Amino acid sequence: MNDDFLFAEDDDENEVEDLGCWKVLIVDDEPEVHAVTKLALNDFSLNGKSLEFVSAHSGEEAKRIFETHNDIAVVLLDVVMETDDAGLQVADYIRNELDNHFTRIILRTGQPGQAPEKDVIINYDINDYKSKTELTAQKLFTVIIAALRSYRDIIVIEENRRGLEKIIDASVDLFSSRSLEKFMQGIIQQLASILGCSKDAAYITTAVATTSRTINTNNSQLGKDELYVFAGNGEYASKEGVPLKDAISAEEYALCAQAMRDKQIVYAEDHVVAYCNSKTHDGALLYLSGLPRRIGDNDRHLVKRFSDSVQLAFDNVLKTVDVEATQKEIIERLGRALEHESNASNHLTRMVEMAQLLAEKAGLSEQDLDTLRLAIPLHDIGTSIVPKAILKKTTPLTEEEVFNIRQHAEFGYQILQDSSRPTVQLAAMLAKQHHERWDGTGYPDGLKGEEIDIKSRIATLVDVFDALINSRPYKPAWTVDKVEAVLKEESGKHFDPHLVECMLNDLPAFIAIQAQYPDAK
Repeated sequence: MNDDFLFAEDDDENEVEDLGCWKVLIVDDEPEVHAVTKLALNDFSLNGKSLEFVSAHSGEEAKRIFETHNDIAVVLLDVVMETDDAGLQVADYIRNELDNHFTRIILRTGQPGQAPEKDVIINYDINDYKSKTELTAQKLFTVIIAALRSYRDIIVIEENRRGLEKIIDASVDLFSSRSLEKFMQGIIQQLASILGCSKDAAYITTAVATTSRTINTNNSQLGKDELYVFAGNGEYASKEGVPLKDAISAEEYALCAQAMRDKQIVYAEDHVVAYCNSKTHDGALLYLSGLPRRIGDNDRHLVKRFSDSVQLAFDNVLKTVDVEATQKEIIERLGRALEHESNASNHLTRMVEMAQLLAEKAGLSEQDLDTLRLAIPLHDIGTSIVPKAILKKTTPLTEEEVFNIRQHAEFGYQILQDSSRPTVQLAAMLAKQHHERWDGTGYPDGLKGEEIDIKSRIATLVDVFDALINSRPYKPAWTVDKVEAVLKEESGKHFDPHLVECMLNDLPAFIAIQAQYPDAK
């Protein structure tokens, strides 16, 4: 026995589950044609799916239906209706105006000589051409079977193409958390389409393995081994980050728990749960539901290969994410230590979050955002040369003390400026420029306006905002109204007026960051 596979008990073979419908559009100006067609195909079934009929009695009505229904599998299209070529106009509209090359078009005509088959086949992208007199019930059944199988295979190919496109797009920047989710969605979509075009699939991990995304784990009753939906397609796309027990039924959850516990692949009537082995944590699950057909041996082999490959990629990215998180934490702790801040202070954390928010509003690129987040904690590295007593002083500073403090900007720049790393280069610039002023009265170089790099202008504004809204040894915390008034007054003097406008337009968001990361008492 192959230990890789477990099989859930088969349901009663005579029980037929409704797996949906194939949508067939009948376009004909004769009502009896609609009635006879539906009667001839009333017991039709393919891959467990029956037919859903939609009727149109003119070419114009058919066009309107195609505009609102993008899942029509087959259209039985009369040629002569309100005009002699109304059906041909509909066919041209489907292919060239709507760019729909999936729907199978079967022309039916009662007057073959009026639209010769050879000319129609050559000039129009149709899939079959039949005379109404030759379409017996049996032949109609055969024609529909062939058309639906063709439609089904085309849709599978299209789903494969979309999945591959997602994977290729994600591979450009695989190692960011957003691209990781996109990559996983592509993998899920690719596998789902191969196994019969299932649209409902999920990649499931435990709380321990979700370090690359934010998950709602505020419920203290949920353990570290609780399963969560990490990425999903179809009905699971809206459930990403949701505990698995809240996303599926109790019976389905039991199968997932079984697959995770036994580290195996479980196949049921219309879904599969594949355990993905991991060397770094407890593993993960690939979950697909609503499969329209039984899983064969080749499919099982494919599922096994996919589950192994997906988890390998996932583990590698998690390692990279962990390294990046460690790097950020080290930089922030170093910056806090050099600024003589206690571990109780969240000043740098707030600066990082506010700088990102303001940079997004100012239109900086995603790459600039990432670099700024890393560099911000080192903006005051030069204060390491300033005696702690001066920084904590509550009385007015002497001229010598002011001189000593101002030296920190140039000193911080000298510490960092000879690095070739973009993040350290940016940190050096922030260290030197974050006390420059928009009106040119700042230090150390007296830069003015846009001579100051926009990232330094952002650092200056969020640094001062945080100092004003929070208490300091030399001042109590100011009210929001008072801070807002100061920002307006200093707009165009101390601060870039456009950045001040961006901040004031969404001031509650910046206040929310203050509330989210308060200093410990």
